[in-house]
Amino acid sequence: MQYMALIYDTESTMRTMSPDEQKTFMAEYEEFTRQLREAGKLVAGDALKPVETATTVRVRDGQTMITDGPFAETREQLGGYYLMECEDLDEALAWAAKIPSAKHGSIEVRPLMVW
Repeated sequence: MQYMALIYDTESTMRTMSPDEQKTFMAEYEEFTRQLREAGKLVAGDALKPVETATTVRVRDGQTMITDGPFAETREQLGGYYLMECEDLDEALAWAAKIPSAKHGSIEVRPLMVW
């Protein structure tokens, strides 16, 4: 079954790190991605550009409204994702706990619907 691990963190996390801390943090991501890939669990994964590049689209009463920015104001922002192929939720949660941003933010794990 496929599970989406949505990575939420404050965008300021990287900006408050020293260059050495940033290097270590990114190396942790590279290592996690390598492990996930080698285990045959990685389907896809990417980082997102900063929240100020987001555009939200809403259609109400037939009218399209375009708004700069994310849908909601939150302390943490969606920063990226991993799409994983796992046997069950327990395995997906175990992998999600290894995502480096879990130490600073949160990882939302949701199964994909199969149509």
